[in-house]
Amino acid sequence: MSEGRPVVLEFEDVSFSYGDIPVFDRIAFHVHQGEFAALVGPNGAGKTTALKLVLGLLKPSSGNVRVFGGPIGEGRTRIGYVPQHADYDPAFPISVREVVAMGRIKPGSRRRGVSDREASERAMERSAVAHLADRPYSELSGGQRRRVLVARALAAEPELLILDEPTANMDAESEARLFDTLGGLKGSATILIVTHDSFFVSSLTDVALCIGEGGRECPVGEEHPLSRHRTIPAEAPRGRFGGNAARVLHDTDLPDPCEETRQ
Repeated sequence: MSEGRPVVLEFEDVSFSYGDIPVFDRIAFHVHQGEFAALVGPNGAGKTTALKLVLGLLKPSSGNVRVFGGPIGEGRTRIGYVPQHADYDPAFPISVREVVAMGRIKPGSRRRGVSDREASERAMERSAVAHLADRPYSELSGGQRRRVLVARALAAEPELLILDEPTANMDAESEARLFDTLGGLKGSATILIVTHDSFFVSSLTDVALCIGEGGRECPVGEEHPLSRHRTIPAEAPRGRFGGNAARVLHDTDLPDPCEETRQ
């Protein structure tokens, strides 16, 4: 249960527009320390925009985005991020170990020490890519590259791990390995997964944050079109989420203990 735990990520009445095109109008949601949360919604609903606001790449037109109780800039080094797409030059000779080591780079750092190497090795073990450490990154499959990017994020030992569409173009085996990794992290880190699947999420999920529900009436009203929904175990398509899924209950709201647990 997350009740009583501090809030590590919070949107408070956030509005955002691209020029004259509105994306959000006073949305509000929060994620508690140690929660496994899923931000779900169809393509075009604004999930990527929400991520850019969390990462400080965009600024809200109004409202506040807080990470670890403070402004985005103060908590950025405590966040690990796994993008949906990561551009790379296939001709560039870089190994898996070197890609993962990038996660240890911090502002002002100049050289790697023993602790950096150990953190990188642990991250590769946790992501089940240690056996690929000396392989060229360009020779990996799409699923293997995604797990390497997870290892890169974990090498930074983040308190908040964000994954954007982590299973896109993954085969069933890679997906199962990924969720095994995330299951081992649950509780020790706060995890936020972004997905376009509005109906099923991993059974690891504690709460689903639903956005842009296809024009249907929002359970929390027009001013806050993003709500927290609980999930229940249910059968999902074969091979999804490592074979363990939960169904999102779009007609059920959770109580909001945010005021009591804000840092």
